[in-house]
Amino acid sequence: MKFTQGFWLVRKEITPLYAVEYADHRISGSEVTVYAPERHITGRGDCLNIGMLTVRLSSPMEDVIKVSITHFLGEPYPGPFAPSQQTNPKVTITETDTELIYQSGHTKAVVDKSPNSWGIRFFDGERPLTNTGFRNMAYMKNNETGKSYMVEQLALDVDEYVYGLGERFTPFVKNGQIVDMWNEDGGTASEIAYKNIPFYITNKGYGVLADNVGDVSYEIASEKVERIQFSAEGERLDYYLINGSTPKGAIAKYTQLTGKPALPPAWSFGLWLTTSFTTDYDEDTTSGFIDGMAARKIPLHVFHFDCYWMDAYEWCNFTWDPKTFPDPAGMLKRCHEKGLKICVWINPYIGQKSPLFEEAMARGYLLKKTNGGVWQTDMWQAGMGLVDFTNPDAVIWYQEKLKTLLDMGVDCFKTDFGERIPVKDIVYFDGSDPVKMHNYYTFLYNQCVFRLLERERGKNEAVLFARSATTGGQQFPAHWGGDCSASYPSMAETLRGGLSLACAGFGFWSHDMGGFEQTAPADVYKRWCQFGLLSSHSRLHGSSSYRVPWLFDEEACDVLRKFVNLKCALMPYLYYQALLSHTEGIPMLRPMFVEFPQERACDTLDRQYMLGDSLLAAPIFRSSGQVEYYLPEGIWYNLLTGKRIEGGKWQKESHDFFTLPLLVKPGTILATGKETTRPDYDFSNNPHLLLYLPEDGMSARTCITDQHGEIQIRAEATRCGQTIELKITGGNTDITFEVLGEKLEVAVHHLL
Repeated sequence: MKFTQGFWLVRKEITPLYAVEYADHRISGSEVTVYAPERHITGRGDCLNIGMLTVRLSSPMEDVIKVSITHFLGEPYPGPFAPSQQTNPKVTITETDTELIYQSGHTKAVVDKSPNSWGIRFFDGERPLTNTGFRNMAYMKNNETGKSYMVEQLALDVDEYVYGLGERFTPFVKNGQIVDMWNEDGGTASEIAYKNIPFYITNKGYGVLADNVGDVSYEIASEKVERIQFSAEGERLDYYLINGSTPKGAIAKYTQLTGKPALPPAWSFGLWLTTSFTTDYDEDTTSGFIDGMAARKIPLHVFHFDCYWMDAYEWCNFTWDPKTFPDPAGMLKRCHEKGLKICVWINPYIGQKSPLFEEAMARGYLLKKTNGGVWQTDMWQAGMGLVDFTNPDAVIWYQEKLKTLLDMGVDCFKTDFGERIPVKDIVYFDGSDPVKMHNYYTFLYNQCVFRLLERERGKNEAVLFARSATTGGQQFPAHWGGDCSASYPSMAETLRGGLSLACAGFGFWSHDMGGFEQTAPADVYKRWCQFGLLSSHSRLHGSSSYRVPWLFDEEACDVLRKFVNLKCALMPYLYYQALLSHTEGIPMLRPMFVEFPQERACDTLDRQYMLGDSLLAAPIFRSSGQVEYYLPEGIWYNLLTGKRIEGGKWQKESHDFFTLPLLVKPGTILATGKETTRPDYDFSNNPHLLLYLPEDGMSARTCITDQHGEIQIRAEATRCGQTIELKITGGNTDITFEVLGEKLEVAVHHLL
């Protein structure tokens, strides 16, 4: 939202109140409150008939500084609020004649006390991060609408790039963009998003989280080109300056503040196949898909039933359509006997035709209007209402309906939708602000379902397939990218969305392999299978057509089989990376600038990524099979072709459907398994270590877990001339190893 007309003029309908200078401060425990009037004070008379901003500095954890800006403190400031952890760090507050310094860890906020010279500068030690100053921090009144807004503008450096703000499909670097935090169902080909996270990071190694789950608006080097502006309606705006010193550190600190992802079960990393959305299917159809995959020796691990497992007009009734599935319990048992897990589609809406509608309405479990009636709409399902998850009894009721399905044999849920949430004339059970609940609703929805799975299946078995999210939603994995089209551009925009979402610590992410809308040409399908199986979670899903590979061509079966086999073999490596996502908050899918912040060539890369800390993947987005990608410094090794490539420059290659750039980072121990048909096996039983240390003196280390994320084996390797010293702790004597790229001697020291 813009408030100015160029640099000097304010829009005619806006009356601004800017912080102009420091007037006073008060210290209370570990907090300091600063008072900043709207004009320079030269004498006592100047203190009359003016406005003032009250700025409070606090620190919920080390190297995180919270800034709270208030105009009128007496105005209501209702929730909901995103989750935040408090660790009570040591804070120092010092004062000189010209500065007030607030410090948490290595991070400082320096308030300028000079007359007529308002400003707060933020530092990582002595390294400047950003600042707010002249005509930046403000309260804006719109005289035409009567609405008021709080505004902050933080400085951007000459070579500073902004990333994140949720799963955005627009250009990866956000400089020059206008972004509004408003969850909507818009597909991947638009500027709106399913997952809006008011948190951005920059390549300077810090991030900023707006502590508002409502309609925050960003002007990213777009209103003032040297600043990022964020604003929200009301009389108060809070934000956290999160200093990680590096982009990876900022993401880790953010997830420490808002919650780290749960560790999904190992089986969820396998191949998922769905019925697709509006296709015709019954048990014969689904069994045909499952048996067809088995006949072609394509490993399949999860089968998903989309919307029409329930009868039309009755979403959600949580009851199998008896016309299509007369024996659901028997069918699920037969699927389990084939080694499959089962997922079913749900959403938080109750259609009026559903038998549950009147039950929920009578008990007060549906969202209400200010006139006391139930909010309803005909969009999506005729007369549908919305479960009010701020009502604890409604949460229990909803969970009990899902528990019936779990008892029947369902293993997990696709928690679709959660974006179409009304705000006008709405009353929540707990009195939450309807505007803030528009985005936050999805947090409560996914939390409700995830907590049920944890309780009924155990913490090591809980997993969702969720579409919408907001701040803190990374706690309930996994998430997928939403409705994409069956084309190379849509495949690329899907990756941009995943990379942006990763900047908010969403550790586990997937997308509709082959595209959701339309039916892909065979080449797009095969390239998307490569990309999808080099993601943390891998699902074949479509809209009005099936996604089994033999409907594209027979080669698609071979491509899919190869990359499912590859992913299963990589599970010892992948599941350790998943554990790191869970414990440290670093996503499995990592933008290049996050893993290589020292290489400025990585700052803008959005067609390649790191899968964990040791594998670089560059999906192919052209029918010709050509791909261009950048390799950071060092000598890399293509895991699929065996080619050694010198980094520090761009590469241009052509690949068939069975290869792509999948590079092992120099200084890697890549743990693999001998199982190529399942993702859930004993990773520590007879693992195979791929050692890649192309330079003398280079060292590497890794760990191998069991299926519950408990570390069983630790391995360290150092190259000394033509010998690699390999130290293994734990495991058995059947651990094997292989040197990639050249012939070297290996001296193994195994401590059982």
